[in-house]
Amino acid sequence: MTIANAHTDTTVLRTTYQRSVAAYWNNNPNDDRVNTKLGEVDGLYHHHYGIGAPDLSVLEGPEETRQERIVRELHRLETAQADLLLDNLGAIAPTDRLLDGGSGRGGTSFMAAERFGCSVDGVSISEYQVGFANDQAVERGVTDRVRFHFRNMLDTGFDDESIRAIWTNETTMYVDLFPLFAEFSRLLAPGGRYVCITGCSNDVIGGRSASVSWIDAHYGCMIHPRSEYFRALSENGLVPTTVIDLTPDTIPYWDLRTHSELATGVEQPFLTAYREGSFQYLLIVADKVAS
Repeated sequence: MTIANAHTDTTVLRTTYQRSVAAYWNNNPNDDRVNTKLGEVDGLYHHHYGIGAPDLSVLEGPEETRQERIVRELHRLETAQADLLLDNLGAIAPTDRLLDGGSGRGGTSFMAAERFGCSVDGVSISEYQVGFANDQAVERGVTDRVRFHFRNMLDTGFDDESIRAIWTNETTMYVDLFPLFAEFSRLLAPGGRYVCITGCSNDVIGGRSASVSWIDAHYGCMIHPRSEYFRALSENGLVPTTVIDLTPDTIPYWDLRTHSELATGVEQPFLTAYREGSFQYLLIVADKVAS
């Protein structure tokens, strides 16, 4: 497997919590089975969920091929989510450099490089994911433009104002938002853009629900309240330009996933939290204020 870079475990994983998160994504076979099986459809391996109206005809037809049809449809919805994220990056030139914060196995990074013809750097604290993604870059013949690094997105080590656009796709629940957005603001060129897709608790209705707490416990994450995103963005010179509530668009994905043999048990807590309004799935677009 490809070696990510010269960064060592102790320079990247600085806390017990970070080491536990890395261990989860390095060693969790149950949730990983979903990601790998869906990625085998076309070689794009995602680590996020899906949006859009599913083709429910996949539930009909021959029983012996039903699970294969469901897998292909779930993958299509996950790719649609990544496409929506990329749609919101704005005008990207081939000379621009992008950053994928918490890049997983690299699916969205490869999509971005293909769409824009630019260079993309991905960072992850999972050495396994970084190695997998770099191997994919070799297979795709794009190592000159797409690179993955074993680094902490709170402290990437990249140069100031060297990035045109940054995204995080369901990764912000593993870090403190204030130092994260401070790092992103440092990295972004003036006028650069940050796009986030995330699940967040709806603090308008009070504290976190039992279902949101269950999701936290399942993934070992710390889901942030919605208002914290906007406080942390504002404090770090990142001005929201677009906010889209994707909750209605992701519920059908979760409904379809309950029919899959790849279901992990987290499906019902997600559906309950979304439907009761205690959890929201948001797309947030923010631009760096020019100094």
